Amino acid sequence: MAQVILSPVPAGSALQDRLKTAYFHDSYQLQLPDDGSSPMALYLRCVGRTPGWIDFLMRLRNRVVAPFGIKDLGTLSGVDAQRQPSSYRVGDRAGIFRVHALSDSEVVLGDSDRHLDVQVSLMRLPGPEGTPSATFTAAMSTVVHVHNALGRIYMLGVAPAHRVIAPAVVARLAG
Repeated sequence: MAQVILSPVPAGSALQDRLKTAYFHDSYQLQLPDDGSSPMALYLRCVGRTPGWIDFLMRLRNRVVAPFGIKDLGTLSGVDAQRQPSSYRVGDRAGIFRVHALSDSEVVLGDSDRHLDVQVSLMRLPGPEGTPSATFTAAMSTVVHVHNALGRIYMLGVAPAHRVIAPAVVARLAG
């Protein structure tokens, strides 16, 4: 079984410019057989397969933060399973995030409110040197910028949870 690895945000990622001022950032990588899937297809696959315990935590999060004016995002798995990945355009909503950028190698999605900005990237990278050419590396990166004290307080609970949730979601790419 493929192993999810904590890694730096990839050098070619569109998120690189946002790292210097980020309150929080991370990236998780997973080597996979290359089936030709686009970054958008990979993103939809991994969030569409979100474990039930993560969706439970998202519903709980939505109830807890609502009184503080933080958005109810729904669940991570709440993507349209019938929609073709190639139909997405910049500005479209894909589950809890809006598409910010699309290319052959990366999709960037995000959401903003008055407390914080979140951007997530799923990037296709060549497999590590010495690996079969029929493999590639999927890198899912997250960058968060906070705007105020409530955003920082929110991240006190979210950052540790994210470090468990993100690799669990990325692992779903493997099957």
